[in-house]
Amino acid sequence: MHETLDGYRKYFNQIVGFFVVEDHILHTTQGLVNRAYIDELWEMALSKTIAALRTHSSYCSDPNLVLDLKNLIVLFADTLQVYGFPVNQLFDMLLEIRDQYSETLLKKWAGIFRNILDSDNYSPIPVTSEEMYKKVVGKFPFQDIELEKQPFPKKFPFSEFVPKVYNQIKEFIYACLKFSEDLHLSSTEVDDMIRKSTNLLLTRTLSNSLQNVIKRKNIGLTELVQIIINTTHLEKSCKYLEEFITNITNVLPETVHTTKLYGTTTFKDARHAAEEEIYTNLNQKIDQFLQLADYDWMTGDLGNKASDYLVDLIAFLRSTFAVFTHLPTTYSKTLKQDLRC
Repeated sequence: MHETLDGYRKYFNQIVGFFVVEDHILHTTQGLVNRAYIDELWEMALSKTIAALRTHSSYCSDPNLVLDLKNLIVLFADTLQVYGFPVNQLFDMLLEIRDQYSETLLKKWAGIFRNILDSDNYSPIPVTSEEMYKKVVGKFPFQDIELEKQPFPKKFPFSEFVPKVYNQIKEFIYACLKFSEDLHLSSTEVDDMIRKSTNLLLTRTLSNSLQNVIKRKNIGLTELVQIIINTTHLEKSCKYLEEFITNITNVLPETVHTTKLYGTTTFKDARHAAEEEIYTNLNQKIDQFLQLADYDWMTGDLGNKASDYLVDLIAFLRSTFAVFTHLPTTYSKTLKQDLRC
């Protein structure tokens, strides 16, 4: 039954058909059945139905199927409620299925984030026209007066994964909202559900995806620097995600007990991990540089001529520091100071 919606639909149709017939007999005949008998049957059927749904729905790994099942259960419950059967337990069970739905969404978005990060070129987005520029800022909340003044072609500081990740977070929020429809929940309950699920997406799913990229063996300095830039801009966008949720739930973030988004923590942690990886990477490169170079360390006084070692080392460090050109000034200074140590 858990593999297709048709299995659930057939199951519900049989139950509804049985009790609709029993209700018709109750109201059109004398003495064949009574209300107590039907209520007892419904209580027994309801407990078995809920047990069956808990068992079979737990095997659903497709969030679309879980969402369709939820809609089917709501239709099933609303139909039987019209005939006077109590259905509160079904709606209570839907809150349990909601948690499962959230988990299936998280697994789906783990794959989405992985694909986005794997396919990114970790280079600033180039734009050659006003139309291309507006297309990017239409996907991601970014404003830079100095960049706007520059002539085309020009580049955004972040790579493609920034607007893609941002928009996928919004898509996840929409997916969470879909499940809350028709569950007779208050705006505050819906808002709380969406924020808690989004926090799991940010602190667990997206965080793990970013950490996996940062810890790759073959990742280079350029990619790590771009990750620092990207996460800086994603961190700034968290306030817009807060506004996005507020706009669709109509619950102000200042409301008592409103859950805050933890996106800033996720992006700060990723940035710190990238910085640590840069330190490790640079130290390894310097060690390799010294090991591979064949210098005569016993050379005497060279007069006013610099040693080959110093010339090569300066050239190496100059080319290395060039990678940090696009970093925010604070991070660039910190990295260079740590290297001097």
